[in-house]
Amino acid sequence: MTDTAIRNAKVGDKQRKLGDKRGLFLLIHPNGSKYWRMKYRYARKEKVLSLGVYPDVSLKDARERRDEARKLLSNDVDPNNIKKQTKQLAREAIENSFESIAREWFGKHSPNWSGEHSKRVFRSLEKDVYPWLGDKPIAEITPPELLAVVCRIEERGALETAHRVLGYCGTVFRYAVATKRAERDPSGDLKGALPPYKSKLFASITDPKEIGQLLRALQSYKGTFLTRSALKLVPMLFVRPGELRKAEWNDVYFDKCEWASTILNEQGWDDDAIERQLAHVEGNRVRAAYNYAQYLDERRKMMQHWTDYLQSLEEGASVVPIFRKAT
Repeated sequence: MTDTAIRNAKVGDKQRKLGDKRGLFLLIHPNGSKYWRMKYRYARKEKVLSLGVYPDVSLKDARERRDEARKLLSNDVDPNNIKKQTKQLAREAIENSFESIAREWFGKHSPNWSGEHSKRVFRSLEKDVYPWLGDKPIAEITPPELLAVVCRIEERGALETAHRVLGYCGTVFRYAVATKRAERDPSGDLKGALPPYKSKLFASITDPKEIGQLLRALQSYKGTFLTRSALKLVPMLFVRPGELRKAEWNDVYFDKCEWASTILNEQGWDDDAIERQLAHVEGNRVRAAYNYAQYLDERRKMMQHWTDYLQSLEEGASVVPIFRKAT
C-alpha cells in the first residue's frame, strides 16, 4: 500500500479495503471517506483497532500507530483497552478540571447570592483564573501555580481583587475536596503570600444633628415614589439597598409588621402609608434578610427603639445617645 495507491483508490457502491501484510488497512466508504484500521487477534478473537482518518493521519503516521499497537500485543496487552482507558482519563480530566468544578460550585451557590455578587464572582473567575487554571485537573494544581494567578492580578494594581479571587479559588478547592475530586486546598499554603490589603470604609455621617438633617432632606426629596419609599425604609431596616430592591412580597407579614425576620417598626409601616401604596406598585417585591426565629422579641424592641430615635433626630428633638461608653 502506497500514498499513490491511496490517492488513486476508486470509490464504488460498496466499501473497499487497501491493506498490508501487518494488519493495517484503509477502509474506503462509498461517500469517499477513508479510515485507518488495524486487524489483529487477542485472546483468540479477531478485533479491529481504529487508527484515525485519512488524510488527517498520513500513511506514515498510521504505520507508526500500528507498530505501537503491535508492541502492546507482544506484551499481552489489548490496544483497544488502552485506547478506552486513555479516552476515559481524558474525559475525567475535563470533568474534574478547575473550570468544570468551579462552574458546578457556582451553579449550586449563586442562586443564594445577590445579583451583583454573582456577577463579580463569575467575572473574576472568567477573566483572572480560567485562562491559566481552567483546563488543569483540580487535584493537580499546586500552590505556586495558584500564587502565579493571584500575583498576576496584584501586578496590575488590583490587590483587593487578588485577595478576593484567592478566596473564591479556596472555596472552589474546598468544594472539590468535599465532593472527592481533590485531596486538599492549596490556597491554605498561600496565607501571607500577598501583601495585606486595608479596606477603605465609605464616608458616613455619625453626628446626630447631621443625621437629623439628612432625614429631613429625605422627607423633602421629590423623586419617584419607589425611590422616596426606599430612602425612608433603608435607615430603619439595616439592609443594603440591593436587599430592599430585590425584596419579595411573600416574605412580608403585614398583620405582624414583619419582613421575614426583619421586624418592621410602626413608623416604617405607617409613614406615608408606604406599605399600602407599595402593594399597588407592580413588580416591587420584598426579600427575607435575617434569621426569622432567633431573638424575635428583642429584635422588635431594638428596631422600634432605633426608629423612635431616628424620628426624634428628624424632628429636631433633644438627642440622647443610645450607646454610652463604659465608665
